[in-house]
Amino acid sequence: MHSTFFPELAAGGFSRIDGTIAFYQRVSALVTPSTTMIDFGAGRGAIHEDTTSDYRRNLCNFKGRVARVIGLDVDDAVLTNPSLDEAMLFDSTGRAPLAASCADIIVSDCTFEHISDPARSTAEMDRLLKPGGWICARTPNRHGYIALANRLIPNGLSRTILSSAQPERKDKDIFPAVYRLNTPATLQRYFQPARFDHFVYAWDAEPAYHANNRGVYRAFQLVQSLTPPAFKTVLMVFIRKKSDR
Repeated sequence: MHSTFFPELAAGGFSRIDGTIAFYQRVSALVTPSTTMIDFGAGRGAIHEDTTSDYRRNLCNFKGRVARVIGLDVDDAVLTNPSLDEAMLFDSTGRAPLAASCADIIVSDCTFEHISDPARSTAEMDRLLKPGGWICARTPNRHGYIALANRLIPNGLSRTILSSAQPERKDKDIFPAVYRLNTPATLQRYFQPARFDHFVYAWDAEPAYHANNRGVYRAFQLVQSLTPPAFKTVLMVFIRKKSDR
């Protein structure tokens, strides 16, 4: 069905508005061979295993492209992630077994929406990040229709509905979303402008929750075309920690 709307899929396996491509191209522009990267909430590395496009897979995988890729998570599934040089677990207080100011860049893809204690998690990112370093995140916009619908659906039904809307998504990759770090305002609250420069923008990629139904897909396309920036579905988050003066 996607090829009907995006014929360019035949040339490389991704659409002109692919959110994964847009996010990781910008991350790639911020790294060098000497970069130490932390993947915050790395999980099992589903994006590296499940994509059918070699270009997308290679773009998302920084192992061998930077000096060191460290994956952090609360779930020991991270220990099986093939795209990491090292995998580590947070302790019970949310702290990583790493020294302060050890990372040049922290990448967090589709994780911020699951953070239940944003003060604790953002403080740990601040501790780990070097002055001048970047936090790069892709996450649903709390004010977008996807996050809004997810918040309105009773907890007991959300997993079932999500599985139907995204039939290709594995059950083990579905986690509760709380959206406590998912607006530009909350990002500025926890990454205060006195210490961080914010470069955050809203984005709509191709509709993802359409149950492989052409009519639903077209309806979501129409909604997205009419949606003002404040209500787009995704936030692309690029935040730079100010250098010590």
